[in-house]
Amino acid sequence: MTTRPQPYDNPETVRKALTPFKVMAFVVGVGLLLLVLEMILKYGFENDVLDWWAMPHGFLYMIYIACTANLGFAARWPLGKMVGVMLAGVVPLLSFWVERKVAHEVDGRLAA
Repeated sequence: MTTRPQPYDNPETVRKALTPFKVMAFVVGVGLLLLVLEMILKYGFENDVLDWWAMPHGFLYMIYIACTANLGFAARWPLGKMVGVMLAGVVPLLSFWVERKVAHEVDGRLAA
């Protein structure tokens, strides 16, 4: 038996929080792939061309954390789910999958 998703208390707030989350999840996902490339170049090939990328990536990740918290509070997520979505930004390619899953879930509840 499938339960129907319950609508949000304030759908407009959730809708407004979803877009920055989706953008930052994509940006952080690409940024993390660049960070992995930087590590491969640095430790595998002794090439320091992307040494500058670690600090901007950390700053972008902090914005991702804020966007996730904003969406999580608007959608009234439990703390464990919010932290899990935040941690998805530290595993290469996982942020893309989690962003799609979260967006699908939130869109489904907004449509209800």
